[in-house]
Amino acid sequence: MKLKKLTEALGVSEDNGRGNLEIAGIQSDSRKITPGMLFVAVRGTVADGHAYIKSAIDKGAVAVVCEEIPESLREKAAFVAVKDSAEALGLLLAAWYDYPSDKLVLVGVTGTNGKTTIATLLYELFRKLGHKVGLISTVCNYIDGKASPATHTTPDAASLQALLAEMVEAGCEYAFMEVSSHAVDQKRISGLLFDGGIFTNLTRDHLDYHKTVDNYLNAKKAFFDALPATAFALTNIDDKTGLVMLQNTRAEKRTYSLRTLADFKGKILETHFDGTELIINGREVVVRFVGRFNAYNLLAVYGAAVALGKEPEEILVELSALQPVSGRFETLPSPLGYTAIVDYAHTPDALVNVLNSIREVLGDKGNIITVVGAGGNRDKGKRPLMAQEAVRLSDRVILTSDNPRFEEPNDILNDMLAGLSSAEKEQTLCIENREQAIRTAVWLAKKGDVILVAGKGHEDYQEIKGVKYPFDDREKLRIC
Repeated sequence: MKLKKLTEALGVSEDNGRGNLEIAGIQSDSRKITPGMLFVAVRGTVADGHAYIKSAIDKGAVAVVCEEIPESLREKAAFVAVKDSAEALGLLLAAWYDYPSDKLVLVGVTGTNGKTTIATLLYELFRKLGHKVGLISTVCNYIDGKASPATHTTPDAASLQALLAEMVEAGCEYAFMEVSSHAVDQKRISGLLFDGGIFTNLTRDHLDYHKTVDNYLNAKKAFFDALPATAFALTNIDDKTGLVMLQNTRAEKRTYSLRTLADFKGKILETHFDGTELIINGREVVVRFVGRFNAYNLLAVYGAAVALGKEPEEILVELSALQPVSGRFETLPSPLGYTAIVDYAHTPDALVNVLNSIREVLGDKGNIITVVGAGGNRDKGKRPLMAQEAVRLSDRVILTSDNPRFEEPNDILNDMLAGLSSAEKEQTLCIENREQAIRTAVWLAKKGDVILVAGKGHEDYQEIKGVKYPFDDREKLRIC
């Protein structure tokens, strides 16, 4: 593709009069540059791409997009100056792949909890309705029925545009994706045209990156601020920040709620460990999902499907047949009479939601035994809160290792214990080895009890010192 064709996407003119240069590819990692490529110097959280412009040119980059042109290198390549190179990267990649998001009905889901479930259920729902659909999620990416492993909640800009292009090539009509706050802040979604946005909720998370809750909130809000007037913006108005997301959006505003009047209003009639009976906009439906948080997820799915033109009755029929997402309140009955539940809950609020949902069904007929840890190299402030909520809402708690990454597991456990009183500490077990912690929970469980293993959900590994070792909570529960 000609350089001048790419720079048209940026609304700027290329420098050095080299618009007819043929570009062989676009790359923001100087280590991956090959001859004929365009290098985009992005200011990242760890490194500044501007420091690697010379290296990129030495490796064969013929054009460079950057915020500051180094005078000593100006004659070495065609330079294009932009205000924000991270945003420019997304726009360039969109042009390179011929704007795949324009050829799909693309809906993004953002919020602290519920993103994976909502995006995945929309994917499953629209496939059941006869469409070819793509999915970009924490658990797995799908191009219609073809699975592609996921490494991030929202991929980097290049992987994202490539995935969407593959979806278009495969004949997909719709695509549903999780939009993380990191992705918004780092402009990974630059160059995408969204037809809809869904907000779930906002609670403490990722403060290791965003530093403050306001920064975290503003990253979510920026997604809705950027939606076009042709899109819909669907928000949970039971969350205290739900309406904030709609303040400056140009999109058509839609709401969902379990508590008050909304475009999509739900009510829980009855719930069991094998499902829930709901009323949605006056119509009854029985679903295979448990808990108030899942009722919100289903309302969002229903509301989005209606906003995309599907018939309410048809949606409800398909909702009743949908299965829970892997590792999200995944129930594993035991022949010994207890119930084990594996859930991805890794924030205080998510843990509260799951434990409250268990108690709603269990009542006083059994005990809740919770096995939980906290991830290493992540927001340390939520660790004592996780322990506090686990102890407050469980009958027995076992604190254990999650993904310690490059931290010492015992340091993480001590951070969690810091949130407990002396009396609470005496009632809490600390077992660093996660498999032994799960085995202990099984040993403690009696008929009618519920074991919750929280934090890792669908993950089939444990990350320690940069190595991912095979570990699946579900498998450990089955063999214990």
